[in-house]
Amino acid sequence: QAQLVESGGGLVQPGGSLRLSCVASGFGFPLNYYTIGWFRQVPGKEREGVSCIGSTERDIYYADSVRGRFTISRDNDKNTVYLQMNGLKSEDAAVYSCAADLPLKDVQTMCTGGSEFDYWGQGTQVTVSS
Repeated sequence: QAQLVESGGGLVQPGGSLRLSCVASGFGFPLNYYTIGWFRQVPGKEREGVSCIGSTERDIYYADSVRGRFTISRDNDKNTVYLQMNGLKSEDAAVYSCAADLPLKDVQTMCTGGSEFDYWGQGTQVTVSS
């Protein structure tokens, strides 16, 4: 059974850094076949597509709110996708979830839509506070 497990969340001061990990298991194809996305959600707000990566690292999308501060990468040998988050702001606080699906559409469309993904992890909490 396909599963995604996130880790790496926690409490960080403004300006600090965290690296989130998303480990995939049980998928029918090698992980590099899939588009992987990081999404975040705050209670009462819509889910936001933060960053997504296609089968290669040339195929990457970042939301305007995180571009230049966050970096997504993948290690297919470890079945893991990372989200390096630098320069964290209070508005970055949220539950971050990773998602995966076959690339039925381009990365930006999948990331800004969110509904294109069938597989989701449980999420990891990121808190930014002094």
